[in-house]
Amino acid sequence: MTNSPSYLVWLDWPERCFCAGARQIACLKSLVPDGSEVRRVRCEKEFLRRLPQATHAIVWNFRKEWFASAPRLRVLATPGAGRELVAHGDCVPEGVEVHFGGFHGKIISESVVGFVLAWARGFFRPELKTDPRLPWRDTWPRRAVSDRCPLLYGSKAVIAGYGKIGRAIGAKLEALGVSVSGVSRKNAADVFRLAKNADWFIMALPGDTGTDHFLDARLLRALPRRAVVVNVGRGNAVDEAALLAALRSGRIAGAYLDVFSGEPGSLPYGRDTKGGILSVPLRELPANLVMTPHSSAFSDRYVEMCFEELADEGLL
Repeated sequence: MTNSPSYLVWLDWPERCFCAGARQIACLKSLVPDGSEVRRVRCEKEFLRRLPQATHAIVWNFRKEWFASAPRLRVLATPGAGRELVAHGDCVPEGVEVHFGGFHGKIISESVVGFVLAWARGFFRPELKTDPRLPWRDTWPRRAVSDRCPLLYGSKAVIAGYGKIGRAIGAKLEALGVSVSGVSRKNAADVFRLAKNADWFIMALPGDTGTDHFLDARLLRALPRRAVVVNVGRGNAVDEAALLAALRSGRIAGAYLDVFSGEPGSLPYGRDTKGGILSVPLRELPANLVMTPHSSAFSDRYVEMCFEELADEGLL
């Protein structure tokens, strides 16, 4: 056994952008000290076999009992921002630093701004859902959409969950002339007052700090009818039944959801079992609801950004 750093990378995931391939490993090798060992493994069995020699482990999953097999471990890192899959807290041995990804704001902010711009310019307007059986000239929606394109410049956004991701979203919106108000634990009591003037109510809340149904029927009633809800945090933060009712009744103008109740857990392996939005047949969902499959952080540079963040923070 040498004293040189040993980097053990186990980043396999169904979505290819979350996996470490040859290009990503080459990036990591360019960032670590000369003479370091960098080893990529493909399965849990191989990871556990190599773990006793590792000084750094970069993973999607790590169980607390595995610390006993990692006497050299100094850094346990995951690209994920959520705390669900990697052991942390009191079970972590002294001398081991656990790092969760903080780079996601650079990507997710593009997803949010992309949606906001598309909505404001009428790309997602329900009136554009024309009858495909009719010629385009007979369903020309120009007049129907003409007064449904709010100017983004000068509008107001409220961002609940004003951490790294929330601030990154806010910075990009402010660059487009949007007035941004952030809601965190320190000023959570202000959310109803701020919601009354929100054109965009954006949530980037974590799922493990008492955020269940943060957006409920009461908060939805505080929003103006022109408001659009965006959730790119965790699905538990939205009372989905109340949101569906608000969308169907026109209580709010629209919503964009990238996350849903039941995540992580029943998804992506099955439909939501809690009676949420994903249990509703697609044909019964309101036209003013836009959904993406928990993809707001997809990027071809995702893993490289994780490695670069570790280097910037002195963890490599």
